[in-house]
Amino acid sequence: QVQLVESGGGLVQPGGSLRLSCVASGFTFSDYTMRWFRQSPGKAEREVVAIITAAEGLTNYAAPVKGRFTISRDNAKNTVDLQMNNLKPEDTAVYYCNTRNRQGDDYWGQGTQVTVSA
Repeated sequence: QVQLVESGGGLVQPGGSLRLSCVASGFTFSDYTMRWFRQSPGKAEREVVAIITAAEGLTNYAAPVKGRFTISRDNAKNTVDLQMNNLKPEDTAVYYCNTRNRQGDDYWGQGTQVTVSA
């Protein structure tokens, strides 16, 4: 079955960096677009942060993180990473790895906590 496992979260000071990683299994990773979402404290909805397409590796970013975050994938290792630089307190959230099958079903990892605080 589809499994997504995130790692790399933690506590970092404003202006610092973190690199999140997601290891995928149970599907043909190279065929699927991958996404990073986040759910901020007090918000009911998860918001998409970054997207990377399957074969071409085209990327797109939410406005608040553009220029600071970089999504990348390694189809040989079935991983998708999120490099986060110049972190701000408003980046504090639980970050989730996501993919969606052709039927429109979403798959999620367990999430990894990122806290940006002095």
